[in-house]
Amino acid sequence: MPSRKMILKQILGELPFTVEMYWLLRQRNRPFKSHYDLEKLRNVLPRACEQVSPHLQNTRQGKNVFIFTTLHYWVEQTTLTSLVLAGMGNRVTMMYLPYSRYKLPLNAFDRRRNNIYTREVLAPTENIFKSISMLDVRLTAELPDELEQTVRQLAVLDLQYTHESEDVDLDSDLYAMRLERNRFAARAALSWLQLNRPDVAVIPNGTILELGVIYRVARYLDLPIVTYEFNDQREQMWIALDDEIMHQNTDPIWQAYGEIPLTDAQQERIMTMEAARKGAQSYGQSDRLWQNVPTQGSEKMREALDLDNRPVVLLATNVLGDSLTLDRNIFAESMAEWITRTLLYFSNRKDAQLIVRIHPGERYLRGKSMVDVVKETLPELPEHIHLVGPLEDINTYDLMALTSLGLVYTTTTGLEMAMHGIPVMVCGSTHYRKRGFSFDPQTWDEYFEILDQVLEDPAAHRLPQVQVERAWNYAYRFFFQYPRPFPWRLVELWQDYEIWPVGRVLGEEGLGKFGDTFRSLAGEPINWTDIL
Repeated sequence: MPSRKMILKQILGELPFTVEMYWLLRQRNRPFKSHYDLEKLRNVLPRACEQVSPHLQNTRQGKNVFIFTTLHYWVEQTTLTSLVLAGMGNRVTMMYLPYSRYKLPLNAFDRRRNNIYTREVLAPTENIFKSISMLDVRLTAELPDELEQTVRQLAVLDLQYTHESEDVDLDSDLYAMRLERNRFAARAALSWLQLNRPDVAVIPNGTILELGVIYRVARYLDLPIVTYEFNDQREQMWIALDDEIMHQNTDPIWQAYGEIPLTDAQQERIMTMEAARKGAQSYGQSDRLWQNVPTQGSEKMREALDLDNRPVVLLATNVLGDSLTLDRNIFAESMAEWITRTLLYFSNRKDAQLIVRIHPGERYLRGKSMVDVVKETLPELPEHIHLVGPLEDINTYDLMALTSLGLVYTTTTGLEMAMHGIPVMVCGSTHYRKRGFSFDPQTWDEYFEILDQVLEDPAAHRLPQVQVERAWNYAYRFFFQYPRPFPWRLVELWQDYEIWPVGRVLGEEGLGKFGDTFRSLAGEPINWTDIL
């Protein structure tokens, strides 16, 4: 139940001029202490705008670029991006939605206060690009049926993302809030984009929350779209033209390079990265460790899990909630259903041993663990089915060394198993499915038929060398060529900015390194054949 303070804020927020008077008397030009924190952006913007100004003297023959943003961290990132795009000659409009959190309601008073605050912080940019608040946009009267259905579908994804669970309650307050927010964003975006029709709509992520809503409205209007996100490496981004970047459609780069063998230098590079991942070491410009502990050796693992000589099948799960894993179902209704039916199948196959490896990332999970799915399906595990939880100090590569068949939904563990000659069934929609080195069932019948075939003679289904080489080739293209150079990630943005201030990015060095990516953000096609 809302507190008295929240009720009062809601009432005051609905009254004309109350928030504006509060801002003038209490807050204007003072640090704003709130979860919606743009103070670092406020501090750098005056100097950043000075660095852009000399570049604005050039004749503007660029694109009419629309960028949508929401939540303070995306506002920071997209503001810097907008400055560079404007400095490169584009006419940029950045539309912001000043929400502080995506899973908590925001009363009318704080919503209007955030709006004023954002406008004040962005004031130095007024001669460089146009910024407008979505809260100030006139709404279209109603949504077409197609968009209304889309808004409802996205609200479900938002719940799955927020709760990190495939099972969500459509009667919950959170669903009602997400539906209301998504519907508002769709009505505002439809109204503004129909009237202004930019050359390109640039949308971070483009899959969840209002970011997903704006992407779908732009698709509905048949506008050119760019979506982007970040991986774990500094100075890199993923980018997609007329597609959702979180689907990681690698078709264009695979069409360009799929039949071109790796050079010796490329082979050495991908092998070095794989060794680092296997050895629980960081690689490149990332601090991420892909394993919790170094390898201990397959025989120690065989002894620890009490495995015998029967074939070993490794089922590797995903972490739910990340937008890379949402809405990836093909023949199963959910990853949980896929795990459940697979467990029931193997409960009757004592001629094989099943290891269910729960993703180590689940140690940070707030939602339902796949451990619970396993225990609900088989409260008492038979001797030939083994569960490796997310907190166990076991290196997945030691399990792979024992594996005769891999089962995955979308995790890149499947790609890595194929790189080591292990036959893999890919059961969810992921970027490396149907690349010529995996089994890719479309139905439950096909899934179980392949299981029967492989378990009949596992050794005969080891990948031939040509498929192994194809998997290594794909891995190199995905990890080293698919990401594009970019100065500022969402995480550790301000550390990146210390290295690459706007002025340096717009200089000869910066444009030489990042210019093509910014041009792609403005809608220019990516020439994948020129990427080394």
